Amino acid sequence: MKIAVLSRNANLYSTRRLREAGEARGHEVDIIDTLHCYMDITKSNPTVRYHGQALPHYDAVIPRIGASITFYGTAVVRQFEMMGTFSVNESVAISRSRDKLRSLQLLSRKGVGLPRTGFANKADNIKDVIKNVGGAPVVIKLLEGTQGIGVVLADTNKVAESVMEAFIGLKANILVQEFIKEAGGADIRCLVIGNRVVAAMKRQGAEGEFRSNLHRGGSASLVKLSPAERATAVNAAKVMGLNVCGVDILQSSHGPVVMEVNSSPGLEGIEQATNKDVAAMIFKFIEENAKPHNTRTRGKG
Repeated sequence: MKIAVLSRNANLYSTRRLREAGEARGHEVDIIDTLHCYMDITKSNPTVRYHGQALPHYDAVIPRIGASITFYGTAVVRQFEMMGTFSVNESVAISRSRDKLRSLQLLSRKGVGLPRTGFANKADNIKDVIKNVGGAPVVIKLLEGTQGIGVVLADTNKVAESVMEAFIGLKANILVQEFIKEAGGADIRCLVIGNRVVAAMKRQGAEGEFRSNLHRGGSASLVKLSPAERATAVNAAKVMGLNVCGVDILQSSHGPVVMEVNSSPGLEGIEQATNKDVAAMIFKFIEENAKPHNTRTRGKG
């Protein structure tokens, strides 16, 4: 098969592994810089152009769309879908997962476990929002933040009020969530492909750090999932409509709760922690599912 990986950097671990795994399975794999793609939108022959020429037909694309280019990146994926190319993650699903508020509302509607969350726009609602999520300590998150940036732990109501007032004063959109103390600064990253969890690791934040992101000094280790954790991860991926994703779960006193669903999960940490060839599993999924115009969410916005 002829497969394209949409990535801004061919030297990133995840991008390199996808190329290696695809070629090892006999596929032709091209790395395409998403922002260098541009679109010819016509009635009968939509195309994606790249460095002055139309790209050839691909059987499938693997989108690795960074959060900072979500709008343009999903437009490129959508163009491939219009051309009949199978996309591992569809444009609608990527956009859905990138909107933190929308994704939480969708997960809530489907009964997926979540930390109690508040959202407000006006400063005069701050005290009630904090009260409704259980009071301090609370976690305050910028909706546009990624990789732990823009996340604040407020340990008193007064601190929470001050932080929220500052963000609202800057016209920033924020979420306020209950702090899951019993998680102990750790979360579980579940890698979902299709309808199953293929790998999972526990990420432990560095000492004194409540965020467990590996690039912030956290460590990763193999973890055995409970049936509830496994079901929560699979259900979250299904609600988002993502075929390949990372689902971040906290272990709370009231069961597993989803913190985030990541449509472009990094492969380095989880492959090293679990010793599993996740990249090869992604290509196995493509081999079993890639068909022309096989876009489930076509026309659903």
